[in-house]
Amino acid sequence: MEKIKNALKSVRVRLFVTLSFVILLIILFLILVNNFVFGQFYIYSKTKSLKSVYQVVNNYFREEENIDLEIQLERIAINNNFDILIKNDQNVNIYTSNKDFFSTLGQMNEMTSRFNNNSGEMVEKGEKFSIKKIKDNKNGITYILLSATLDNGYLLYIRIPITSIQESVKISNNFLYLMAGFTILISAVIVSYVARKFGDPISELNDIAKKMSNLDFSHKYRITDADDEINNLGKSINVMSDKLEKTIQQLRSTNIELEKDIEEKSKIDEMRKSFISDVSHELKTPIALIQGYSEGLLENVNSDEESRKFYAEVILDETNKMDRLVKQLLELMKLEYGKREFEDQRFNLVELQKEVVRKSQVMLEEKEVEVKFKTPTEINVFADDFYIEQVISNYMTNAIKHVKEIKGEKYIQIENVVNIEKNKVRVKVFNTGENIAEDDMARIWNRFYKVDESRNRENGGTGIGLSFVKAVMNNYENGYGAINHDNGVEFYLELDLSI
Repeated sequence: MEKIKNALKSVRVRLFVTLSFVILLIILFLILVNNFVFGQFYIYSKTKSLKSVYQVVNNYFREEENIDLEIQLERIAINNNFDILIKNDQNVNIYTSNKDFFSTLGQMNEMTSRFNNNSGEMVEKGEKFSIKKIKDNKNGITYILLSATLDNGYLLYIRIPITSIQESVKISNNFLYLMAGFTILISAVIVSYVARKFGDPISELNDIAKKMSNLDFSHKYRITDADDEINNLGKSINVMSDKLEKTIQQLRSTNIELEKDIEEKSKIDEMRKSFISDVSHELKTPIALIQGYSEGLLENVNSDEESRKFYAEVILDETNKMDRLVKQLLELMKLEYGKREFEDQRFNLVELQKEVVRKSQVMLEEKEVEVKFKTPTEINVFADDFYIEQVISNYMTNAIKHVKEIKGEKYIQIENVVNIEKNKVRVKVFNTGENIAEDDMARIWNRFYKVDESRNRENGGTGIGLSFVKAVMNNYENGYGAINHDNGVEFYLELDLSI
């Protein structure tokens, strides 16, 4: 049912129905005219002809020239399909074009009597003539009969049958019915062609408009050489489609930039809140220490020089720790929120590792721990050597702090495992010691999280070393993590090889 409704709404069907309706109206009009007007027009035309012949015949009898009257009358009768009868003033037939026309005097008198009374339908009446439409009951034929008196006193009778015009009207109507059928069939073909020519482009434009409403501007109207309204409309829609596409692309681009700005602002706000929260939390203890020792100096709690020097050293040490903590936290924030740009370059990873060990030599000697290298002499990677050095330093510092003797062994091992297929190298820093609890394995990468809360402030660190590693590796989108072994813990990270 829905398809039928849609079909009835189509331009092609409506055009066909409209044209067929117009054709039927025209044919109906012609039939009405044929039935009601054509007969009257025929009678009017023949009446005019009868009067004209009457004048011609009257002139023949008035002219003094010698003419062959019978030949002239016969010509008039044949040319006009008239039956002509002329009687003299003695009521004697002097001419008849049809022997059946008042063939006997009795018939003539009867007809004359019928004509002179009120029988028949009067068509027109003059001073010396009258024209009636009468029906002969004997033969059932209807005639138009003119009865006139000539100037010389003769009687003139002219008749013409009008039954033929009725038959002509009937034949004409049948012909019109037949033509109506043929016209509708022909119009169906023509309308189909015209509807396709005009309807298909309109349907195409409609489909393009629907796609445009769904923000699909990939389809364009096929422009032809025709300079018509549909072609011009197609050009306009193509232009509008291009402009809308450009405008929407600009809006999308602007929206993306706006979203980035909003996201950037959100990140900055989040970073600011996080920074304030972390700093506020971590600076409570050093600020309290500084405040306490400062008050002790002011109140001369210890008057000797050595005590005052100790108080001042504690204040300076806590101040340095606060400065280092704030700088490290700011750097970590920039890394976590993508505000730090790396200066990547090619460098030898093994040399960098040896430099980190050299810088940690004092701590290693204090812990009496040995560092083992299981690595080639040269491995070139592509990264920012400054940040990678800090990452490995954090792993090294963490290993030194937690290294313990296990089963008679106490050492730190650095190993590099190269994977040519993945173009990666995995750096492993292992220390003998206690394992990390499974619950703590994921938390150790969070800021300020410390597995051993009992450690003193001097050896405990800031608690952001592993967070720093996590931030750097996330920026490089490389792996990192920690693995427990039977005799210790391994921390690892991955870097891109430079070939």
